[in-house]
Amino acid sequence: MSDRKKPSFSNILFEMAICIFIPSMILKKLSDESSLGTTGALVLALSLPLAWGIYEFIKNKKVGFVPALGFISILLTGGIGLLKLDSGYIAIKEAAIPLVIGIATLISAKTRFPLVKTFLYNDMVIEVDKVSEALEKNQAQSSFEKIMRNATMMLAGSFFLSAILNYGLAKYFITSPSGTAEFNSQLGSMNLWSYPVIVLPSMIVLVFAMFYIFKNIKRITGLNLEEILRN
Repeated sequence: MSDRKKPSFSNILFEMAICIFIPSMILKKLSDESSLGTTGALVLALSLPLAWGIYEFIKNKKVGFVPALGFISILLTGGIGLLKLDSGYIAIKEAAIPLVIGIATLISAKTRFPLVKTFLYNDMVIEVDKVSEALEKNQAQSSFEKIMRNATMMLAGSFFLSAILNYGLAKYFITSPSGTAEFNSQLGSMNLWSYPVIVLPSMIVLVFAMFYIFKNIKRITGLNLEEILRN
């Protein structure tokens, strides 16, 4: 049995505060010259999720594909703001990250390490060994692979949807030149709205994909939901 702990609701709220809410408030409230200034506020706001990502890397002794892209995303945002590049690059950057993950998800379906298993089918959520035994007993491996391929398409679709929404959100909010207090404030607003506008629709797709996996694993293995899900 895996000794990894499932993320608790309080941990999720803490991560959201560190990576979204507090940085957004710093950008919106402390970017004027009477406070931290545009550069100071941007550096402080980006340093919080960056420091959290480094802490998670040190704690877990490994870095995943998606956290690595998140790290790159933070550096790109900082680079655009600090170097005062065209603010239009923010929209391109916001769309590029989920687009890359979506493409990687599709490509991974043809490899021995499909990303769908990292996101949706792993031993933090599912009794993988028990399911594997039932698949072998029922000779249902080919049906299972078809289910994983379909789930991969759903997962990739969620990232492509996120890319479109990211781009639209950035184009709507980011209208001021980078390196200004207005740019920082708009960046903070974009981050705040990213959760309801981007994360929630993408989560709906992910939950649908999870239910699709559970329903069809039950069908081809004969296991009930309690046997499939890890306690």
